[in-house]
Amino acid sequence: MDNNVNMPDYQQQEENIDFKQIFFKFLRYWYLFALAIFVALVIAFLFNKYTTPTYEVSTTVLIQDKGNKEINAQALMGLGFMNSQQNIQNELGILSSYTLTSEAVKVLNVDVTYYSENNFIVRELYRKSPFTVFYDSIHPQPVHLRFYVTILNNRQFKLETQGENIKLFDFENNKFIEEQQDGETKIKTIKLNQIYDFGTTISGPYYKFRVLLNYNFNSKEHVNKTFFFTFNDLPSLVKEFHNIKIEPINREASILEIKAKGSQVEKTVDFLNTLTSKYLERDLDQKNIIATKTIEFIDRELIGIRDSLSIAESQLEGFKKEAKIMELDFESQQVFQYMKELDKQKADLLVKNKYYNYLKDYVQSKNEMNDIIVPSAMGIDDPVLAELIKNLTSLYEERSGLLLSSTPRNPAIIQIESKIANAKANLVENINNIVNTSNIALADIEKRIQDLNQQISQLPTSQRRLLNFEREFNLQNTLFTFLLQKRAEAQITKASNLPDNQVIDVARAEGKSPIFPKKSLNYLIAITLGLVIPGGYVFIKDYFNDKIIEKKDIEKITSLPIIGYISHNTREAKMVVAEWPKSSIAEAFRALRTNIIFRAQGKEKQTILITSDIVGAGKTFIAINLATVFAINDKKTLLMGADLRKPKLHQDFGLANTDGITSFIIGKHKIEEIIHPTKIENLDVILGGPVPPNPAELLASPKTDDLFDYLKKHYDYIILDTPPVGVVTDAFLLMKHSDQNIFIIRQGVTNKKIFGAIIKDIENRKLPNFSVLVNDIKMAKNIYGYGYGYGYGYGYGYGYGHGYGYGYYSDDREVEKESAWKRIFKRS
Repeated sequence: MDNNVNMPDYQQQEENIDFKQIFFKFLRYWYLFALAIFVALVIAFLFNKYTTPTYEVSTTVLIQDKGNKEINAQALMGLGFMNSQQNIQNELGILSSYTLTSEAVKVLNVDVTYYSENNFIVRELYRKSPFTVFYDSIHPQPVHLRFYVTILNNRQFKLETQGENIKLFDFENNKFIEEQQDGETKIKTIKLNQIYDFGTTISGPYYKFRVLLNYNFNSKEHVNKTFFFTFNDLPSLVKEFHNIKIEPINREASILEIKAKGSQVEKTVDFLNTLTSKYLERDLDQKNIIATKTIEFIDRELIGIRDSLSIAESQLEGFKKEAKIMELDFESQQVFQYMKELDKQKADLLVKNKYYNYLKDYVQSKNEMNDIIVPSAMGIDDPVLAELIKNLTSLYEERSGLLLSSTPRNPAIIQIESKIANAKANLVENINNIVNTSNIALADIEKRIQDLNQQISQLPTSQRRLLNFEREFNLQNTLFTFLLQKRAEAQITKASNLPDNQVIDVARAEGKSPIFPKKSLNYLIAITLGLVIPGGYVFIKDYFNDKIIEKKDIEKITSLPIIGYISHNTREAKMVVAEWPKSSIAEAFRALRTNIIFRAQGKEKQTILITSDIVGAGKTFIAINLATVFAINDKKTLLMGADLRKPKLHQDFGLANTDGITSFIIGKHKIEEIIHPTKIENLDVILGGPVPPNPAELLASPKTDDLFDYLKKHYDYIILDTPPVGVVTDAFLLMKHSDQNIFIIRQGVTNKKIFGAIIKDIENRKLPNFSVLVNDIKMAKNIYGYGYGYGYGYGYGYGYGHGYGYGYYSDDREVEKESAWKRIFKRS
């Protein structure tokens, strides 16, 4: 028989709207989607509300190419040159260094952090705290311990804290303090719960500080409110602020963008601006080192020369007064001028020799060239010496750049170290050669001075003595004047120095919104997850499902006709047709009755066998109500409990299973004795009887044939409740007595593979008049009234929407009041 001959037209149309079934599957779970979206939105709301916001601020710094400008006005040839990229990398390393961050944190003065707590939300009160804590820096303080302050009035406050294993920090020396007791670290405990006056010194073994109200205090807002503060150690603060990100604004530019994140936008802004300020100060200090070192060198030399000059001046003045000679005569004047010129040359060489000795000691004792006094600062114009210093400086800078991204064991750094050693050796050798050359020049000058001294010895005694005093004074005065001139030049250079780099845009707090959490994005993600998660659940549940759910699942396995659909029974009792005749399930059984009569093709009497693949498909439930629906139609109906192995029918009718089919077959009872009337008019029942050891043999006996011959003469309809054909063969033995065989499929329970194997066996046996009945269908009221949301069609009276059939199913009203939550969890 054609699969759809007995089906209403609207059920046939399902084959043309398969694509809609997918939508209906998802739509059936609207409550699951709504619940998931609601929960996700609540979580997103709570996350946005209770998560500490994170802000990102930025500043930009222009890095000048040091290879194209002078480091010092008088040090043009003193330092080497770098390429632009290397320079940017070096500056980037400086900006991200621990040392620079530490200096900025010290200036920021955030050793004490203040907080407020309201409804589990903790907020930092940066520059907004109504009080200020002043601590004794030479006394150890407990870090990361919460001190709770409750402001009682403008004079008093309550201080509370409690903690063990407290870490103590020495703010004076920036180090932790570990106290030892019997060779082990002493456990430090602090407990406070006391009222103090503002300004009172609060001290103990591990703390000492004062609390004072500040200009932020407002009695209306802050009295009886609780705040807390903590002391912060420098390493922790540096770690907190050291999460900056530095990168060029583009590949060709030498402008660096510095970004920092923090929970307090004002605090982060202050840190970035302080960091760039300290960076520019460092840049300027580096530039001033040469001038500062030059001034220090000259000052040391001036101390001795100033004393010598003062002595020479006193001696000259004293001699003139004593000898009453004010001027040299013409001959002495000529000798003096010549001697003065030689003394000037000698003084120049002596100063340069002192510089050469300084330079030699510097190169040999230090492993860097950051604060060297360059030759040009001392008036030395030696291209070879300047070139050697330049090469050595370049090697040191190259090594510093590599150390930013590698270790000293790197082969490239080892190679540079070798080059540095060679460059230092060449520089020291060159200095020695210069000193030797200078000593030769000094020896020549000394010889010429000795020759002049012989001429001076022939002058009159008074003139000779005056000439010696004038010469000594002039020598010291020349040295003093020369050094003062160089010192003035270095001071001018230092005063005129400016940082090579500059801040383009300072960090600002105005208009900054949190980068985390992103509230709008979180709500969008919540809605997306609220759709995706239940959607994925529905999809995965459907994809990996091995149970029969849809009509298509049946059609793919067999061509047997589907004779009807029975919806899910929400009531405890099984006799729904008898007890709730106006219910939707009762109407479904009436539709099933109509289809059975249609398939009988005019035959008045019918024997209908009910079976399934496994236990639990609902055979007995179907048999009872199918028998009932025929009985209330004035048809004499008999319900037989043909499951001799696990008889249950007696329980539903409140009978004792002492007689039945087995007792008749073995001859213990007559047919009349095993037929029991029921409370339902026109419905009798025969039980299975005591469980026999050989039920299959009993059903195959001739007595069974006699039983059916008798029953078919006395009843219009005989309904057989048989065992599952997937478990035992009893149902096959009874099929020779049946006119129609109905195979029960339970939605969501019947396994596709098991059903397919059994149906294939039935089709191979070519058993006639077989049809399929779908039981326990979950109604999708939320889609099409009482329609079956899984695509089985809607049965008579089920597909017209809630408004159409509502008045006809009055027995369903009580069931419809079932809790929505119960339906949600039941259907899921």
